[in-house]
Amino acid sequence: MNEPVHPDQVRISDADRQAMADRLRTAHDDGFIDLTEFDERIAEVWRMRTRGELGRVTRDLPPPQRRRNDGLVFADSPGGVAMKVLAVIWLCLTAVAVSGWGIVALTAGVEYPWFLWVSGPPGAVLLTLWLTGAGRPRRGDR
Repeated sequence: MNEPVHPDQVRISDADRQAMADRLRTAHDDGFIDLTEFDERIAEVWRMRTRGELGRVTRDLPPPQRRRNDGLVFADSPGGVAMKVLAVIWLCLTAVAVSGWGIVALTAGVEYPWFLWVSGPPGAVLLTLWLTGAGRPRRGDR
């Protein structure tokens, strides 16, 4: 008859090792461990075989803090960075267009909001991309 295995003796998968590597990366990013210690611990993680061994590598670290996203939500991925850059470019373009329109409206009395033709179409494209999920974090990342 098979005896029950203690939870610390259960074997770990590569996914478990990767999750621990991500936790160590966060600890390094937050300044809890330096680069040398990070490298040593990562190498150790990939040599480990059981959950008990895996738990030892972060025993002296505080529990991971849940990260908050403030303001507009863009992911830390390349897509999120691209969307953030495009949104800043669009805001600058819109500010220049509105400023130009304001100067012309004050000096020449033109009231037609032509700046909408400049900022509207790219703004609609950015909004559509954002609404379809481009550059936004996944639900679990919030």
